[in-house]
Amino acid sequence: MMTHRTPQPRGHKRTAVSIEITVNGVLNHVDGRITDLSEGGARIDGVSLPARSRCEIHYGGAVVYAVVMWSEFDRMGVRFPYELTHGPLFNALERARGAAMLDPARIFLSNRPSGFGRRGLS
Repeated sequence: MMTHRTPQPRGHKRTAVSIEITVNGVLNHVDGRITDLSEGGARIDGVSLPARSRCEIHYGGAVVYAVVMWSEFDRMGVRFPYELTHGPLFNALERARGAAMLDPARIFLSNRPSGFGRRGLS
């Protein structure tokens, strides 16, 4: 009897980032860029390893282990067997989330001189 598995929603919020990394596969080191990151995994552009292979992600002097879940010509998605909870990559994720929380309108208003019109007349 065949059982039907329903896809489970992602357990972590994905965040758009741009983080330069080095991926260590079995035979080589390749530079790439993480463009989508969460505590549970990442999308890496510029690198393509076979699905189900294991790799190491080197960033900020630390190593994060990953398993390739899907792979296309010049990008791949990886899952972290150990959830990100600390280290340089986790800190980069937290910084990106903090930056995304800033309301662009508030940034614009805080840089405007007080007053009326372009010349700041009162």
